[in-house]
Amino acid sequence: MKAVFKSGPGGKNPFERYIVSHAMGDVIFSEGEIGNEMFIIQTGTVELAKNIGGEERILASLEKGDFFGEMSVLEDLPRTSSARARSDVELVRINGAMFDTMLKSNPEIAVRMMRKLCRRVREVTAMLEETVGRRVLEEEKPAARKPVPQPDMCRLLSAEPEAEFFLNQEGDTLVGRADPVTGITPDIDLTPLDPQRSTSRRHAKLYNMSGNYYVMEEIGVMNGTFVNGNRVATGAPVPLQNGDSLKFGLVAMTFQAAG
Repeated sequence: MKAVFKSGPGGKNPFERYIVSHAMGDVIFSEGEIGNEMFIIQTGTVELAKNIGGEERILASLEKGDFFGEMSVLEDLPRTSSARARSDVELVRINGAMFDTMLKSNPEIAVRMMRKLCRRVREVTAMLEETVGRRVLEEEKPAARKPVPQPDMCRLLSAEPEAEFFLNQEGDTLVGRADPVTGITPDIDLTPLDPQRSTSRRHAKLYNMSGNYYVMEEIGVMNGTFVNGNRVATGAPVPLQNGDSLKFGLVAMTFQAAG
């Protein structure tokens, strides 16, 4: 999910008075500063950096629609990282009152923030484990789940552009777009097929139950999931048949059964 602000009557942006601009290289805020605002990127790219052990490390590179600085709105604490403009940028500056309104109107914002907070907890836990010498060696960690293509695997096919995605044989397969804010990458990343960003970050899941595949839309999806032209209700599994057409937002695909 990206935050998108549509123009009002006469083409005027209703958030125009909240927009601030920064030139490439500008520091938007620094780690340790006190702040009470968050930002949503309208144009350009912003990078987040943190000082770790006396060395600056880049945490994320964010683009149009991504948000940052939300912790200072949620808590009266210093900034946990620095934000710098990687290009000329326009940002929507969000204060506490406006933030509350956004959460009430778009629940996926809250969901993404919870996922981001969970990721931070995992990172802090890893740092603590490393400090006390109990961090698991990289070679001992389980390999990332990625299906190995086999002839008898189900898949999603895209005609324009041509692409093929294999579904996990065990567990579910998450379809969506990579999220630099939370660090989540779906099993099937539609980012290259979705220049209009119509697909939500966590858009839908496909899973195998008793030999049949189902698709189920995730909570907070903005542009819908469709099977053979029919809109899927959020949280309601829909069975798939070989050759069924699916749309995730504006991305059209075809389900191909095994064999």
